[in-house]
Amino acid sequence: MKRFLSLFIVLMVLVATPLIAASVPTMDKDELKSLLGSKDLVILDARQGRDWSTSEFKIKDALRVDSGDLSIAKTYPKDTTIVLYCA
Repeated sequence: MKRFLSLFIVLMVLVATPLIAASVPTMDKDELKSLLGSKDLVILDARQGRDWSTSEFKIKDALRVDSGDLSIAKTYPKDTTIVLYCA
């Protein structure tokens, strides 16, 4: 019974994850480029460890978020466009 319940939970997570992710808006690099320099844009670089330190690509004026702490996003007005940049 425990095995069945565990399998059921895993299956539910696998099914639900794409549904949740589908509700998050995305943008391509051209759209982001067109917004760069806007006062209503905040870019949070959420890459961790080597993904960030060894990358030759960093977006100018992006704020690095340590340890995945995205609580800083709550400090901006609701009409601010917040972009999460991750690996």
